[in-house]
Amino acid sequence: MMMAVVHQAFGPHLMLDCRECDADKINDLDLVSKFLDELPEMIGMTKIIPPYAFRYNGLVPEDKGITGVVIIAESHLTFHSFVEKDYFFFDIFSCKPFDVDFVVKHVLETFGVKDYERFDCSRGRQFPRHVSDKLVEASDVATCSVSTATV
Repeated sequence: MMMAVVHQAFGPHLMLDCRECDADKINDLDLVSKFLDELPEMIGMTKIIPPYAFRYNGLVPEDKGITGVVIIAESHLTFHSFVEKDYFFFDIFSCKPFDVDFVVKHVLETFGVKDYERFDCSRGRQFPRHVSDKLVEASDVATCSVSTATV
């Protein structure tokens, strides 16, 4: 059997910059931990370790909040809140496709987000894939799109 090497995007990377949130929710360590613990299974991913979430106090006094990460077999999910600035960042990177719109909706609903920017990227344009049996179409470019929305 012949093996072909093709270059196909490695996977999707969703990033959300969220504003006008529910301050109690983005400052709730248990909620953030539960969110990071449950989301991987909801989208067909495999947790390697339980989430690690903790309270963070930055060098700038108002830069305090919660930081959390969960490592999945497919890559990772992260959460970083800045409670006094009414802001948090969420991202998920995976080597396999997932329902990006479901994840966005789940994040917005869980944390009471009213305004956000969404960044959708397809990363790893030159990532080599070994394919047997058939040649997979190679993507020409890694793409990234940005959208802003108010809920």
